[in-house]
Amino acid sequence: MGGMFETLRNAWKIPDLRKRILFTIAMLIVYRIGSHIPVPGLNPDEFRRLIEGGGTLFGFLDIVTGGAFKLATIFAMSITPYINSSIIMQLLTVAIPKLEQLQKEGEEGRKIIQQYVRYGTVVLGFLQATGLYFGMRNAILNRGVLSFITVTLTFTAGTAFLMWLGEQITEYGIGNGISLIIFAGIVSRGPQGAATLYNLYVSKQLGTGVVGIISILLILLVFVAVIAAVIWVQQAERRIPIQYAKRVVGRKMYGGQSTHLPIKVNLAGVIPIIFAMSIMAFPSTIISFVAPTSTHPIVLWFKNAQSGIGYAIVYALLIIFFTFFYSVIQFNPVEIANNMKKNGGFIPGLRPGKPTSDYIAKVLNRITWFGGFFLAAVTIFPNILGMITGISGLWFGGTAVLILVGVALETVKQIESQMIMRHYKGFLE
Repeated sequence: MGGMFETLRNAWKIPDLRKRILFTIAMLIVYRIGSHIPVPGLNPDEFRRLIEGGGTLFGFLDIVTGGAFKLATIFAMSITPYINSSIIMQLLTVAIPKLEQLQKEGEEGRKIIQQYVRYGTVVLGFLQATGLYFGMRNAILNRGVLSFITVTLTFTAGTAFLMWLGEQITEYGIGNGISLIIFAGIVSRGPQGAATLYNLYVSKQLGTGVVGIISILLILLVFVAVIAAVIWVQQAERRIPIQYAKRVVGRKMYGGQSTHLPIKVNLAGVIPIIFAMSIMAFPSTIISFVAPTSTHPIVLWFKNAQSGIGYAIVYALLIIFFTFFYSVIQFNPVEIANNMKKNGGFIPGLRPGKPTSDYIAKVLNRITWFGGFFLAAVTIFPNILGMITGISGLWFGGTAVLILVGVALETVKQIESQMIMRHYKGFLE
């Protein structure tokens, strides 16, 4: 933590980086201002009641948007359509050869793919806005064609503006703009989370006196422990030693050096949790829109399933499955082994080619098991803590902590790389 603040302090002393940091802060302030601008034609109180009964997915969206979702503001959908569009494009890049070829063409190809992501964001944003409009019912003040156009286009425009805002931060600021927008939304809920914890302490739910203080200290201790565990796993990597063969070109000898192949323990990041959460929350979300007041046994079972042990087990299994799924997409052992073979690299004790790729795949498989179990444990642990203490809806859920820690570490790394680059430029000049 001290190293992080030291890096920020050193970056502030460099004029160019100081401008980038100030630009990033200014854009995030614009985002937070927009998170309090209401959408015309909506009744915020009715919309808030709908969101509060929407289950886990709506609760997660409200945390990510910094409360903008529950307040029915222009940024209520945040940049979730952009994330979904990016994920879909990544999957299509693996499945469609033309897109895969574009990705391998370098910067120009990636620009074209990014343009497709922008188009997909607008389309998905409009579809999500349409779903919200028809699921709102009593939240619409005057239902009609004009209100439909106003509400859906306002939601969609808000998402498109946030996408543009994130791209501006990425280009002219510090860090990944989209990630920082999510980061700012989650952090903005911190004071409200602290106030909720205090209210629970003074209420009958926690009790007062020694028992209440012990419960508060236990929750804070768990919060710190979760952050420490997430940092440890986010930074952890398995390093496979690689040796490069010596080769003589003219009178010079090249190669012969030793290096390593780093494989991150949490290679998939937070993506498996988002996928699993979407699937698990889909039935209850549809029911909340279609039949919010129904007393049918099946409807009641879906509404109450989120607090049961069975829900947590299925949720954990889905997270592990998507961890493997996304790791396979991101990391190809065969391709890595072939590149090593072309460059004269080999793993000591293994022949180049298939034995090398099999070994890398074996190591990746073991690491992915650990990463999947860790993500599942961090995600469902707040639910277990809620069952033990009787407290639900804690702000520091596993997903929120993973996003906060991941974005913070990545931003500091980018600042450090910018400082190193400017140091070398000054040295060369």
